[in-house]
Amino acid sequence: MRLSCISILAALTVVVPVAQAAPDSHGVTVAFGNTVKAQYSDGKFQRLWFQADGTWEAVGRRGTWSAGKWSLKDQGVCLKQSRPFPAPFRYCTTFPASGGLGAVWTSRDWQGEPIKVTVVKGIERP
Repeated sequence: MRLSCISILAALTVVVPVAQAAPDSHGVTVAFGNTVKAQYSDGKFQRLWFQADGTWEAVGRRGTWSAGKWSLKDQGVCLKQSRPFPAPFRYCTTFPASGGLGAVWTSRDWQGEPIKVTVVKGIERP
């Protein structure tokens, strides 16, 4: 028993430094495993979760869920909604290529309303 505990501790000391040395994500990749929050002028938030496979999920500021596919375009990201219904258009917005966790920028939602966008650590559900 004592030898197996020592072996586990030795293995952890090797794994932890490697995990800490991982490069910092930037651009849309920083969103993987984290939450992109868009704050509206009324103080309410929309939350989006991007996956590396090109899919996304979101909950709007009124509590409605949606999902679809995302793609990169120029200096931003484009969203195409497939759920709860296929949207007849694609929404594109800026997503700073150099921004990391905690990055904050201004943009507009699909209707042109100004929003403040930030990337927060972890999956934050409403």
